[in-house]
Amino acid sequence: MLESIYQDIMSPDVNLVGAVAKLVLSLMLGAIIGLERRRKGQIAGMRTFALISMGATLAMLISIYIPQEYMGLKNGDPGRIAAQVVSGVGFLGAGAIIQMKGSVRGLTTAAGIWMAACIGLAVGAGMYLISVIATLLIIFILVNIERIEMRHNFLWETKIIRVKMDGILDDIQPLRDIITSNDVHISDEFMKYDYEDGFTIVNFMVRSTSKVNVPALFAEIKQLGNPRSITITNEMNM
Repeated sequence: MLESIYQDIMSPDVNLVGAVAKLVLSLMLGAIIGLERRRKGQIAGMRTFALISMGATLAMLISIYIPQEYMGLKNGDPGRIAAQVVSGVGFLGAGAIIQMKGSVRGLTTAAGIWMAACIGLAVGAGMYLISVIATLLIIFILVNIERIEMRHNFLWETKIIRVKMDGILDDIQPLRDIITSNDVHISDEFMKYDYEDGFTIVNFMVRSTSKVNVPALFAEIKQLGNPRSITITNEMNM
């Protein structure tokens, strides 16, 4: 009995037992990836990734089943539907990406969605061990590589430091010196002079690590001349 079930699961032909086993496996693998993404606060979580992985598996099963049952072909072309899955899942990835002024979020989740679809296709094709290994590698990338980046200070963030000062500033070099002395790299600068109300807004587009002491940086800027406001944000707003 068990041997018969095992043969059905491992068979390259589409059958009920094998198809159910493949769908369940792809559901589990997709959910594992989605669990990690959900833990990071992403909208696409266990249900999304499980459905994507299982849907890709079903698409692969259909592409194998049609030539097998309706054309009598053992060597049909199952790659046609699979190719459409790989390209078509891109719209889900695009939906996971949030673009804001100055930053883009969700690229990792979009890549995970694409990988979940590929894993589903692999399960549908009967590549069980490879699918499991690929899932473990994805989890390793999502969890451990981030820890390595944080431990070795590889995580650089792009931000906007906005300083609003009274008067019309002729020289912003003191501001530059304070920012760069705090291990913050200035990528670009944008300035606004308001001659009617008598103030200057300086936007510094900067790159820095998460270890930068922002309160200490703001305290140094404040000593320059009691600015009206100092903010750090992702958005450029003149």
